[in-house]
Amino acid sequence: MVNRASRSPEVHYLPAHEIRKRLDSREISSSELTATTLDRISSIDGEVNAVLRTTQETAHESAEEADRRLRGSGPEAGPLTGIPVLIKDNMSTAGIETTAASKVLGGYVPPYDAEVVHRLKESGAVIVGKGNLDEFAMGSSNEHSAYGAVKNPWDSSRVPGGSSGGAAAAVAAGECTIALGSDTGGSIRQPAALCGVVGMKPTYGLVSRYGLIAFASSLDQIGPITRDVRDCADTLNVIASHDPKDSTSVKAPFDNFGANLGKSIDGMKLGVPKEYLVEGIEPGVRTAFEEALEELRSLGATVEETSLPLTDEALAVYYVIAPSEASANLSRYDGVKYGQASSEGISAAEVSQHTRGEMLGDEVKRRILIGTYALSAGYYDAYYKKAQQVRTLIRREFVDAFERFDALVTPTSPSVAFERGAKMSDPLQMYLADICTIPANIAGLPGISVPCGMSEGLPVGLQFIGPQFGDQTILQVAHAYEQSTDWHRSHPPL
Repeated sequence: MVNRASRSPEVHYLPAHEIRKRLDSREISSSELTATTLDRISSIDGEVNAVLRTTQETAHESAEEADRRLRGSGPEAGPLTGIPVLIKDNMSTAGIETTAASKVLGGYVPPYDAEVVHRLKESGAVIVGKGNLDEFAMGSSNEHSAYGAVKNPWDSSRVPGGSSGGAAAAVAAGECTIALGSDTGGSIRQPAALCGVVGMKPTYGLVSRYGLIAFASSLDQIGPITRDVRDCADTLNVIASHDPKDSTSVKAPFDNFGANLGKSIDGMKLGVPKEYLVEGIEPGVRTAFEEALEELRSLGATVEETSLPLTDEALAVYYVIAPSEASANLSRYDGVKYGQASSEGISAAEVSQHTRGEMLGDEVKRRILIGTYALSAGYYDAYYKKAQQVRTLIRREFVDAFERFDALVTPTSPSVAFERGAKMSDPLQMYLADICTIPANIAGLPGISVPCGMSEGLPVGLQFIGPQFGDQTILQVAHAYEQSTDWHRSHPPL
């Protein structure tokens, strides 16, 4: 056993599968659990700002229904029945305001649920609220929300990571048991690492994007943020599905994400791409990563250095493709079709100009401008088309690597949580925070981050990347590592 951190028997910090045992034994009811969770949000979220709004009335109704199911009345109870879940506020929730943390969507109440929300409700999960995020999921620190920055529960002067910072901080702080985030360039895995929880981006297409407010459609993917790997697999079993409402949705070639949990990784081959150990990686992160590699070797895995030379190009490719797709996706927010409109201007064009100028944040404007430029006449071939060509080469590089390795292992972030404001004046430095996570999005591959240590009193994350549809494999490896350590049992001193 590698760590030796504090533990807590409090229900706030228990994983869902442990809570289910208490629900099944009637030690606690879902109604009591939900009330306790909402009380905790009320009492501590002023310190964290992870939750934009709670769903008090519907949560209590869902909990009562969950209790009936748990007592054998109605549909059979599943692993998430009665479990409190937070939804990142860029996923549509019927009858509940959904803003993507932007002023331009203030007051927007969707008439329908995102497919993942629908599936959670069917499973009997209890949705307790909507999680804060970087506006339109554009950011790596959760400082770009129109509703205030999220604070890292381990140290309120630090960022929680982004863009799913509210979701990760809420799980870490015990404000929910499970959260859903979205990952376009690392927005689940990076905040999970910085907050000391588990976060997974599935293979692109395994989870429906229907009802997700689009940022970059060829990169966006919804996934879970949880306390441990088993909860991650159980959540994916609920939300993953082939959905005809999403043209990029695919059917998984397996039925159970957690089928390999508990199996040995003895004999597995794990590759360590040297390009991920970037020059700027913090010494404490490097030390924790190297200790994690030794732990994997002790479990019987073969760990070898490898090379992915195009890793350095992935960041540039991402910051052409993602802003280009954002430029197209966000053109709909013009003060006419959705959300808020400026009171300035007479013509539709003037209203649109004022609306976008007044109600979109600086980072969103920056990415729209970059994307519009990359797609403009005379520059399309030089930027967007070239980026897509390099994207193909990056995918091929990963395919070649997975002919030799079962999975790749890297740090999730080159640093622990940095101080709020430290990178706000330098967007390029902020973009580098995602250097270890972006390549998996470019290639559409599954990736998972699990806690692997502490540095400066802050969590460090370990990332496993698998081949396309290698979701079961990375869950297996992540679970084996997790169960040989205690890092996932650590929690912030709130």
